[in-house]
Amino acid sequence: MKKTQELLSCLTFIFFFTFYLAAANNVTYDHRSLIINGQRKLLISAAIHYPRSVPAMWPGLVQTAKEGGVDVIETYVFWNGHETAPGQFYFGGRYDLVKFVKIVQQANMYLILRIGPFVAAEWNFGGVPVWLHYVNGTVFRTDNVPFKHYMQTFMEYIVKMMKQEKFFASQGGPIILSQVENEYGFYEGAYGDAGKAYASWAANMAVSQNIGVPWIMCQQWDTPESVINTCNSFYCDDFKPSYPNMPKIWTENWPGWFKTFGSRDPHRPPEDVAYSVARFFQKGGSLHNYYMYHGGTNFGRTSGGPFITTSYDYDAPIDEYGLPRLPKWGHLKELHKAIKLCENALLNNVPTTLSLGPLQEVDIYGDGSKNCAAFIANMDDKDDKIVIFHNQSFHLPAWSVSILPDCKNVVFNSAKVGSQSSVVEMVTTELKSSGISPTKDVKVSKWEVFVERAGIWGDADFTHNGFVDHINTTKDTTDYLWYTTSLHVDENEVFLKNGSTARLLIESKGHALHAFVNEVLYGSASGNGTVSPFKTQIPISLKAGKNEIALLCMTVGLSNAGAFYEWVGAGLTSVKIEGLNKGMLDLSNNAWTYKIGVQGEHLGLYKADGLNHVNWNSTPVAPKNQPLTWYKAVLDPPPGNEPVGLDMVHMGKGLAWLNGEEIGRYWPRKSSKNEECVQKCDYRGKFSPNKCSTGCGEPTQRWYHVPRSWFKPSGNILVIFEEKGGDPSQIRFATRIFSSICSHLSENHPTFGIESTSKDKDAKYRTKSSVQLKCPPSTRISSLKFASFGTPTGTCGSFTLGDCHDPNTTSLVEQVCLNKFRCSIEVSEKNFNKDLCPGVTKSLAVEAVCS
Repeated sequence: MKKTQELLSCLTFIFFFTFYLAAANNVTYDHRSLIINGQRKLLISAAIHYPRSVPAMWPGLVQTAKEGGVDVIETYVFWNGHETAPGQFYFGGRYDLVKFVKIVQQANMYLILRIGPFVAAEWNFGGVPVWLHYVNGTVFRTDNVPFKHYMQTFMEYIVKMMKQEKFFASQGGPIILSQVENEYGFYEGAYGDAGKAYASWAANMAVSQNIGVPWIMCQQWDTPESVINTCNSFYCDDFKPSYPNMPKIWTENWPGWFKTFGSRDPHRPPEDVAYSVARFFQKGGSLHNYYMYHGGTNFGRTSGGPFITTSYDYDAPIDEYGLPRLPKWGHLKELHKAIKLCENALLNNVPTTLSLGPLQEVDIYGDGSKNCAAFIANMDDKDDKIVIFHNQSFHLPAWSVSILPDCKNVVFNSAKVGSQSSVVEMVTTELKSSGISPTKDVKVSKWEVFVERAGIWGDADFTHNGFVDHINTTKDTTDYLWYTTSLHVDENEVFLKNGSTARLLIESKGHALHAFVNEVLYGSASGNGTVSPFKTQIPISLKAGKNEIALLCMTVGLSNAGAFYEWVGAGLTSVKIEGLNKGMLDLSNNAWTYKIGVQGEHLGLYKADGLNHVNWNSTPVAPKNQPLTWYKAVLDPPPGNEPVGLDMVHMGKGLAWLNGEEIGRYWPRKSSKNEECVQKCDYRGKFSPNKCSTGCGEPTQRWYHVPRSWFKPSGNILVIFEEKGGDPSQIRFATRIFSSICSHLSENHPTFGIESTSKDKDAKYRTKSSVQLKCPPSTRISSLKFASFGTPTGTCGSFTLGDCHDPNTTSLVEQVCLNKFRCSIEVSEKNFNKDLCPGVTKSLAVEAVCS
C-alpha cells in the first residue's frame, strides 16, 4: 500500500510538473507584445540561415549574436534543400535543422521558425522545389490543388519533426513564433480571387496544426485574426498591425543588401540601422529581427535572383566568414543594451508624444517616476538640433534618436558610434602541396587538367527544329545546356577572300552564354541582375564548307520571387549570322542538337568517386585562357584557424569544389566604372540599396568562402571548372583577419554601465566614456599603430593627429593595453594633460595590432 501511495504521489508530481512546464512556456500576445511565461517581452532577433553556413560555424554564430544583445535566432526552412524529390527528405550537413535548433536551445535563446515554405530570400526558385513546377497542373502560390497539397504535406512534415523534438515553446522548447508564406501581400492581387483564397487557406491550414505558439505572415495585410501580420522594410516605425489586439513586429530590417554579379557592393551605415531600430521601439515596436544578422554564403547552386552572388554577406553585423563586422556589430550591441534598460517602461506604459520642433519629437513612456523612459528623435536629415525636454537641453545630431532610460540621461544616441572598429583584410598565406616544401604564394607545384570538347559530348540528348526553353529542358539539374547547329559556307563568300569576318547575332531570355564556332571560343554575353534577357553581336571566323555553331548557355540561379515567377524562362530566342553574300542568315528555325550539362559534371569529376573517370593530364604550369577546362590540385590547408577565402579574381567564370563540397559559382565580373560610388557614406536620410555603394569598376566578388571544416589535415582536392578561360596559377587561398582594431571616443560620448544599472535601479546611468579594445580569441594586443588624446581625425586605418595632441598618449595606452586580450581606458583629462586645449571637446583615438 505504501509503495502504491508513493507511486501515486510520484505520478501526481509528474502530472503537475508537466502541466507547470506547459503553462510556464505558454506564448500568447496582446496589443503590446508577445507574452511568454505570463510576461510581456521586448525581443531582439537575428536572422541566421543554417544552410548558408556550416554546422561547425553554428555555435560560434549563435554565441556572437547572443553576445551582441540578441534574444532570438530566426531562420527560414528551405523546402528545396530538404525535399529533394517528392517524398524524399534530406536533413544532413548544412540542412541539419534539428541540430541547428538544438544549438539555439543550448544557448538559452528563443527561435522564430519561418517555415513558409516559400521563402524568396534570394534563394534558388524561392525555396520551392523545381520538381514541383513539373507536377501536372501546378501553379505556385495560389488556390491550386497540387501546390496546396505538396505545401501542406511539407509543412506538416516539419511541424511533426519539431513536435517530436519538443521544440515548440508550448512543449518547453525555444520556438516562440512560426511563419506561413512570405511577403505574399506584394503579389496576391496578381492572382485575383484565387490569391485571396490561397492566403486565407494558408493561414487557416497553419493554425490548424496546433503548435501552441502564434503564427505570423509578413507583409500580408488581409490575415485572419488568428495570424499576426508583420513588417519587412528598411523602416517600420509607422507600421500598424491589421488588428488592435496584435503586437507590432518587424520580421525583416535589412542592415545591408544582397549583391548580383556585375553590380556594386552595397552598404548600410550603422548609424542608420540603429536609427531605424530605435524609431521602431520608440513607436511601440516589441519584436525586431535583423535580416540578415549573418548572411553567410550561397554554396553550390543555391543562389537565386538570377545573378545573386555566392556571397550573401549582406553587410550584416556578422560577416560572411563569421566575424563581427565592426563597428556595426558593437554599435547595435550598445543600442540593444539601451533598449533593454527601457523594457519595463516601454511595455507597461502608454506613450505620450510631444513635439519639440518641426521634425523633432519625444515619446515618453511613464510619468517621470522611476519607471520612465524616453526616446527623443531628430528626423531632420540635414541639420543637428538642440531641444529642451524636462527643462534640460539636449543636442540631437541630424537623423538620430537619443534613448533616456530614466527620462533624464542619454545613454545612447544612434548617430554617435563609439564602439570598436577594425580593418579587415584577406591575407594570402604560405601554402604547400601535400608532400612538398612551403613556397610563398604558390598553392601547388602540379596541376592536373581535363579539357572538354566545345559542343556535343557523347550522344546528343535530342534534336529539335528551333529553340527549347533552357530551364524546362535541364529542370535545374545543371546550369549548362548546349545548343548546336551547323551551316555550310560557300567558298565564294566575300569575307573569305577579303579577310573580313561575319557576325553572330544572338538574342536570349537569359542568363548567359559562351559562343563557339568550330570549337573556338569567340565571345561571351549575359544579362544582369536587373534584366536577364540580352542581345549580343559577336565577330566570328567561318571556313568554307561545314561550320559548327555551339552555344553553351547557362543559368545563374533561378528566379526567387514575383507573381508567376516559376514560368520565367531562359535560353535562346534568336540566332542569326550577318555578313554573308545573301545577307542575313537566320538559324533560329534550324535543326538544333541539344546536350544537357557538361561532360565533367556528368562524370562527377568533383566527387571522390568520380575523379578517375577521365585521364587527367599532369602539368607543372596550368594552361591559361583555356575554356571548358577542369583543373585539379591536391594541397594542404592554409595554416591557422582564421576563416578562409578562395581568390578567383584571375579566373573567368565557373564552379569550384573542395573535397567534393560545393564552394559555388565564381564570376569576378566587374561593375561599371560609371556608376556612382562613395568614399564615405552620409548616413543621414532614408536609405536605399544604391545609396552607399563601393567597388565601382571592381569585381563584385573576388573571394569565395571555403569553410575551415571542409579541409582535411592534408590531401585536400580542389577542383575548378573554368568555362571561358583564366589563369589558375594565380588562384590563392587567403585568410580573413583583423589587421587592426580601433576605438575613437569623445569625452562627452553618452555611455553607461550596463552591469550596475541592471542590478541597481537607483544607479546613475551616466558613466565616464571609456575606449574599449578587444582582440580576437587567442590573440593579444601586440603593438600600437596610433594613439592620440586631443582632436584626432580620420577612421580606423587612417587616423591623423589634430591641432591638439597629448604626446604622452602612446605611453599611457601601452601601459594599460600591451599584451592584454582586452583593455579599457577612460577618456578623461585626469588620465592625460589637464591643461591640454582648454574649452575644446577632446577625444581619444587608438589603433592597435593583435597577434
